[in-house]
Amino acid sequence: MSNFSAFFVENASVDVTEEVVVSERFKDDEGKPIPWKIQGISEAENKAIRKSSTKMVKAKGGVKLPEIDPDDYTTKLVIATVVYPNLKDAELQKNYGVMGAENLLNKMLLAGEFATLWDHVQTLNGYDRDINEVMEETKND
Repeated sequence: MSNFSAFFVENASVDVTEEVVVSERFKDDEGKPIPWKIQGISEAENKAIRKSSTKMVKAKGGVKLPEIDPDDYTTKLVIATVVYPNLKDAELQKNYGVMGAENLLNKMLLAGEFATLWDHVQTLNGYDRDINEVMEETKND
């Protein structure tokens, strides 16, 4: 296989998944923490999430500019990435007394647990490197 053909869709790795223990509070029958399963998303899915988290706001002179709600974007990206548990499951939502995956996630996790999950979601989706580091490496090549 030539190096170029590695970019063909049939040769690209599809299964970009990871299991991560988000919380010690969710345990199996043996008392071991149950890992959550997260899966990377495509840039097309990311753009759709970013668009749905963007609102037009008035700026100086009455000009309207797009502005991303960072909390909304973060939550939606996490939900799109989490495969297990199924945050869209009606029974799980009902158990927590909420409707919707966003409300479930916010009620289910403690703030630090959400931060742990968010950290893994970012890394899995390729946001684990500081842009300044990447630019510095590029300059040195």
